[in-house]
Amino acid sequence: MRLLVHVEGVTEAAFVNDVLAPHLTRHGYVLVRPRLIGDRRAAAMRGGGVSWQFVRGGILRHLKEDRQALVTTMVDYYGMPKGRAKEWPGRALAAARPFAQRAATVQDAVAEEIAGHMGRDFDTRRFIPYVSMHEFEALLFSDCERFAERVGRPDIAHAMQRILDQFGNPEEIDDSPQTAPSKRIRKLLPTYQKPAMGATTIRAIGLTTIRGRCANFAHWLTRLEAVATPASTPQGAP
Repeated sequence: MRLLVHVEGVTEAAFVNDVLAPHLTRHGYVLVRPRLIGDRRAAAMRGGGVSWQFVRGGILRHLKEDRQALVTTMVDYYGMPKGRAKEWPGRALAAARPFAQRAATVQDAVAEEIAGHMGRDFDTRRFIPYVSMHEFEALLFSDCERFAERVGRPDIAHAMQRILDQFGNPEEIDDSPQTAPSKRIRKLLPTYQKPAMGATTIRAIGLTTIRGRCANFAHWLTRLEAVATPASTPQGAP
């Protein structure tokens, strides 16, 4: 069973290659690969903000071209574009719902739209969308001490922990342009470089710690693990 992960940037792609893929291959996948949303070079510089119509086209193409593959997403709610021309399914509805329901609202709407385009015979287990509320750096707050040690600045661990304590868990750290997770880290660590440090520190923190602190992430990972078991093999698979 193959898994393609549609991601927004090179840091997320490195996370898939270095952390997610080794874990999921132990659960039965034969291949786990990231796919940058949009043009590779432009996406690496731009990050999020890609219109849903563009992303949908890539998802549908992969599902149709490889009938034995699963597809998932790793995108953030905060970076989704607004406005009818680019808006993702469920995004407007989610904005009016309690924080804890917003990611799931978008995920459900995205899954429903993809299933509608794929037709009545589509095995819905082949598409498992994941929407994080905020950017990748939120996951780095899952273990403040490990992050601080890994970047050679153990002195910032307490300041990171105080930020985390304000919100209760990493997934809720706010999305203000001035106080988003990456902005908070960069204020404490001006030398922070997302592509290099983000991937390195997330490997050190590890999936066990992240899923223990981040409920929505844990739910996504559990679904990916479960669908790869022999009893859950998609229809038509050998």
